[in-house]
Amino acid sequence: MPSELKQKKLFANKRVLVLVGPTAVGKTELAIRLAEKLEGEIVSADSRLLYRGMDIGTAKPTKSEMARAQHHMIDLAEPNEIWSLATFQQKMLATIEDIQSRGKLPIVAGGTGQYIRSLMEGWIIPTVLPDPRLREVLEQFGREIGAAELHRRLSLIDPNASAKMDANNLRRSIRALEVIFTTGELFSTQKDKQPPDLDFKIIGLSRPREELYSRVDLRIEAMFETGFVDEVKNLLDKGYNVVTQKWIQTGNSRFSDDVTTHLKFMGGEKE
Repeated sequence: MPSELKQKKLFANKRVLVLVGPTAVGKTELAIRLAEKLEGEIVSADSRLLYRGMDIGTAKPTKSEMARAQHHMIDLAEPNEIWSLATFQQKMLATIEDIQSRGKLPIVAGGTGQYIRSLMEGWIIPTVLPDPRLREVLEQFGREIGAAELHRRLSLIDPNASAKMDANNLRRSIRALEVIFTTGELFSTQKDKQPPDLDFKIIGLSRPREELYSRVDLRIEAMFETGFVDEVKNLLDKGYNVVTQKWIQTGNSRFSDDVTTHLKFMGGEKE
């Protein structure tokens, strides 16, 4: 079958390619190569790439990489803006629809697993807007008692919701409690699924563990060589909290802990 007919068949089926895999496995490069070959456009499903000003710490695609293929869902918000999962999901769906309407192939590159699942499974998410004051109280309380304990307390209120969450995912527990306290209804009763009319094709990437570790180490070295510290200082000078936003993207928890400690020191915080 001629390549043009193959591409038309992809678009007629409302097909969406989804690339998944661990950090530093090579999703960005493959997404670009597929976009070049299949006349596609890339939709980032990484929540960190949404924000402007944190390019190095989030391993955002470089200008030269973005010049090779059209990228979406990158640099849409200021670091202090709050984007809920529902907002991100709706924007992704609208972007995919726009790409398909122009006869192109959407290529979703993750990213944030929760965001990809919400897209593919069609989560119907409560549209309750984040309440900054309530969230601040919940975040402070969560830091005091720990993520696991906050999750346990959520389970006492809404066991169905907590059963579907990672006990160590503090943000998800906080969001569930925020919705419960705001609406007076259980989080689990407000969340359902309605898969979109899209044909998702998943491409899972993997590499041997030692090779992944090596690639992560190289990424870390490149971050510091290309100005990561200056980038962080610039954000701190503007009043943004790069520690709580968790923008650092390395795939190496020990390194992330070291960097977080360093950033707290730069921001005047004490251990």
